[in-house]
Amino acid sequence: MRKACIVAFFLLLPGTGSFSAQQASTPTPSMQIDLPDVVAEVKAAFDRYEKAVVTNDTAVLDDTFRDDARTIRYGNAENLYGYKEIETFRAGTRGPGSRTLSKTVITTYGRDFAVASTLTYRAAAPGKVGRQMQTWVRFPEGWKVVAAHVSTIDEPK
Repeated sequence: MRKACIVAFFLLLPGTGSFSAQQASTPTPSMQIDLPDVVAEVKAAFDRYEKAVVTNDTAVLDDTFRDDARTIRYGNAENLYGYKEIETFRAGTRGPGSRTLSKTVITTYGRDFAVASTLTYRAAAPGKVGRQMQTWVRFPEGWKVVAAHVSTIDEPK
């Protein structure tokens, strides 16, 4: 007799204390990675966000993130769960000002999912390197960040 194995992923939903079951799946062999037109769309959204970061354009910064309780942003000194916490954080901070990006990689999976990763350098923080990763999803209203991580470390030698 063969036994079936069922695999499930459980996610803790922010602010609810409850778990949500997600059925496991694997990418299909037909998934197209890095379609040029999709990469260009995400790059345009990423560039718009980057300009807003250095100019502290909070309207664009807020618009970039998905307005949803499940949107998450981890920063250097904060763990923000939900769009409202991210919006409140943005209202009380200034952007980093001018910075240089390095090793930016945008990878798209299909037509509606992407990851953007980059290193950042600021003249005001010599010997430090910022790391930024964003998960982008296409919604009817356009590309939105649903998860982000920003951190700064000593420059690896």
